Amino acid sequence: MADVPAATPLSERISKDLKKAGFRFAGPTIVYAFMQAVGMVNDHVVSCHRHAQLRG
Repeated sequence: MADVPAATPLSERISKDLKKAGFRFAGPTIVYAFMQAVGMVNDHVVSCHRHAQLRG
């Protein structure tokens, strides 16, 4: 689990933009979780059996 980040520089930037737009509950961890849920990032570690399937 240490190889999987809770936030990234991109999720931090998106979070800041959302807060400027008036969103209150949109921190970098929540934004990163959204990015995972919609498939924007593949955070499966290389040793995971799903990594290769989701890579392409």
